[in-house]
Amino acid sequence: MGKAGAARKLASAAAYGGGGLSVLGAGLFGVMKVEAKVARKAIGRTSDERPPEATGWYGRGRPGPALKIALLGDSSAAGYGVDLVTETPGAVLANGVAEHADRRVYLREFCVVGAESSSLGGQIDRALAIEPDVAIILIGANDVTHAVLPSQSVRHLSEGVRRLAEAGVQVVVGTCPDLGTIKPMPPPLKQVARAWSRRLAAAQTIAVIKEGGRTVSLGSILGPEFLAAPALLFGPDQFHPSAEGYQALANVLLPSALAALGLAPDDEALPEAYRGEGIMPIAAAAVQAVNTPGTELGGTEVAGNRAGVRGLWVELRHRRRRPQAAGEGPDAEDEAVDGPGDTVATA
Repeated sequence: MGKAGAARKLASAAAYGGGGLSVLGAGLFGVMKVEAKVARKAIGRTSDERPPEATGWYGRGRPGPALKIALLGDSSAAGYGVDLVTETPGAVLANGVAEHADRRVYLREFCVVGAESSSLGGQIDRALAIEPDVAIILIGANDVTHAVLPSQSVRHLSEGVRRLAEAGVQVVVGTCPDLGTIKPMPPPLKQVARAWSRRLAAAQTIAVIKEGGRTVSLGSILGPEFLAAPALLFGPDQFHPSAEGYQALANVLLPSALAALGLAPDDEALPEAYRGEGIMPIAAAAVQAVNTPGTELGGTEVAGNRAGVRGLWVELRHRRRRPQAAGEGPDAEDEAVDGPGDTVATA
């Protein structure tokens, strides 16, 4: 079975409650279960110390009404391991949106260190209460290192995206990173983790787009620059990103977050073939995205139809990176309330 077919079958297994072992292979699953224990021992336990809290208001002095962002997922969303709030992905994203949209932004973190896809439901329960304009989700790495069946992981993510989309929330999902780049993982776990995480990322992509969201491939987390400088872009445990790594991660997500909010530049209105952008069937696009970090995929139509004979149509984009915004910490409370939707409970 080809990679596109396997990803499509895995996403279908999740949708219908299947186990997904036939896609991965029972042998691969068994190796992963055993070797994952080795990796987690090498990585060590995470500290009980919480990452800096990025929840709050950004874009002081900019006009309203405020854009509301919900940040969900695991330690990669929370910014585990950094010392300053301005180094967290949430702060980098919120500052970037405020800068490039010229709007005030209220960001609320619901992410939890160590979270697996099964915990998304509770995070979404809380996120819906603030009526966010966009939800950004980073999830999947802990599912791989704890050997959760991929079909189960994808099902939880699919259900979560559906709930958010039905509530009118735009959804951007950073798919599972390529865990084959993690130093503490010895062979054969490194190869198994790479195959597992890439296939999960492709299946996540298919499931998210079916439910109305868009995805951004994290691939090797940071693309070629990570492979060239892992000591700089990973933290001391060699598993979680460093401050520079989180900044690069957030900068990959920022253009897609702006596009989801309807704030993409006019010159990005249509795919550009010379940049490798275009419209393709979903499964093939998902596999291509996995191999190219920073690739955005979102549903589209061809001749008025969402799907062709090879499945849903998707738009594949390589959005231009935005200049780094000033690193400002959040305000605990908004200094002015001047329009509908500005008041947000911060308790």
